Amino acid sequence: MSESESLSPIARRFVLHWGEMGSRWGVNRSVAQIHALLFLSARPLHAEEISQVLGVARSNVSTSLRELLNYNLVRTVHRLGDRRDHFETSKDVWTLFRTVVGERKAREFDPTVAMLGECMASPEIADEPPEVRERIRDTLAMMGALSAWGDEMLRLEPATLMKVMKLGSRIQKLLRDG
Repeated sequence: MSESESLSPIARRFVLHWGEMGSRWGVNRSVAQIHALLFLSARPLHAEEISQVLGVARSNVSTSLRELLNYNLVRTVHRLGDRRDHFETSKDVWTLFRTVVGERKAREFDPTVAMLGECMASPEIADEPPEVRERIRDTLAMMGALSAWGDEMLRLEPATLMKVMKLGSRIQKLLRDG
């Protein structure tokens, strides 16, 4: 995609929607739009191209790219004869899914599990009412189990994970009947 090119109607719709969804997921709209653009792009793009295509300020593109780099969702690539950094993202949806889930888990979920573990390990927990200790212990157990399950799911091959997801409510029947 060159600076003179614009997005097709479908690509524009995808990028705009991804930006809207990003803001609902707690991600800056521009960050999500840039990721969507790189996902659809046939080749790595440099920051000026991204700025031109999306109509956003170059400084906003730089800030957004740093955020995407921090989330391991984009990587910098270099092109022979061009001193500018170019950026690309994985085109594999499963790789992106694993990256997003892994990064969010590490940044949001794991610190909570660690804090709950510290609370339970603290001698001060004995000073808490029994119902408070029980709620913290139960929350830690649930989040620990969910964390372990999530790690196991992310290790599955995409085809296997898709089969597990398609099982849906049939898992309940299998467990109930088994």
